[in-house]
Amino acid sequence: MKVSVNGHYNFDVEINNDLMSVNGVEVVVDAKPLSDTHTHVIYNNKSYNIELVHENKADKTSIIKVNGTTYTIDMEDQYDQLLKQMGMDSGQVSKVSEIKAPMPGLVLSVLVTEGQEVSKGESLIVLEAMKMENVIKSPTSGIIKRILISKADKVEKNELLIQFQ
Repeated sequence: MKVSVNGHYNFDVEINNDLMSVNGVEVVVDAKPLSDTHTHVIYNNKSYNIELVHENKADKTSIIKVNGTTYTIDMEDQYDQLLKQMGMDSGQVSKVSEIKAPMPGLVLSVLVTEGQEVSKGESLIVLEAMKMENVIKSPTSGIIKRILISKADKVEKNELLIQFQ
């Protein structure tokens, strides 16, 4: 596993059963959990009080305090590293920057304004096509940069409707 501390210090950490190595060197640590968020550690005859302040398991990030000093920890396991090598990590995913009309139709209403922050799945436009109302929803969270249509406009398929910042 690759571990980054405060975005500056990078370590290769490997844990097999009860053995831990950092950058290929075996590390012996005596750790005693005190609660779900507090652990006491003895390393090289020095005592450390560690508190887990915040943990995001989905992003594999944590904020910890060691003897009162705060550290931000980012972790990548072998699967994250493989996805990164293949160019499929979340940082490489292209962000949606515009909404185009999925079909020709008539704009019944525009539900957002320029500069408005929207969430993924939020309704943006109501478009009438073939006598049916179709609600166009946001495919991503973001801020509306430009709205290129207004109520009662007729639009063609693939016509640009909204741009995101």
